Amino acid sequence: MSKDSVQLNLQELRRSYLKGGLNEDEMDSNPFKQFASWFEQAQQADLIEPNAMIVATVDTDGQPSTRTVLLKYFDEQGFVFFTNYTSQKAQDIAQNPKVALQFLWLDLERQIKILGTAEKISTTESMRYFLSRPKGSQIGAWVSRQSEIVSSKDLLKMQYEKLKQKFSQGEVPFPDFWGGYRIRPTKIEFWQGGENRLHDRIVYTQQTQDDWVISRLAP
Repeated sequence: MSKDSVQLNLQELRRSYLKGGLNEDEMDSNPFKQFASWFEQAQQADLIEPNAMIVATVDTDGQPSTRTVLLKYFDEQGFVFFTNYTSQKAQDIAQNPKVALQFLWLDLERQIKILGTAEKISTTESMRYFLSRPKGSQIGAWVSRQSEIVSSKDLLKMQYEKLKQKFSQGEVPFPDFWGGYRIRPTKIEFWQGGENRLHDRIVYTQQTQDDWVISRLAP
């Protein structure tokens, strides 16, 4: 091995998960209610950005890609986040709307994995959320042509300041290239770390719109 090569030995980097367990008979029959319960507990635990979730998509070459976004709201229709509709994730979704979401709450030794299909929400719904955002974030949506190559950060700052000046006396218009996606789930898995790597995995699989089957998976 070259003296300039980099290697990390992480074999001894491990911990035991001892904070809880999952039993099928204690899980809510409705996965959205179960999610709401866990999410509330994550908020009460003062986790940083408990609504941060990984979104996984696949491009036309079959190459998976992940990024972290913020869940903005959810109900029994699905999980909603917002992005630029010209971004890489949006291009991926346009050709393959099947996506995966993952929440990782390490302090609680919990994960939630969601498989489903992405669809654009209505313009009215996107506009309503856009108007609720701080003005700086609204301007940021106009500045960032997400996923495109930029020559420097200074250029982005310059464009931001220009638009800040332009919109200083009025409202920031709603950008037609920006909006939300709703992920309609077909499978939701709740994971709780367990002792000796015997983790608990309870998965809800959709049979019909309102009918979910609950199963336990091997860790």
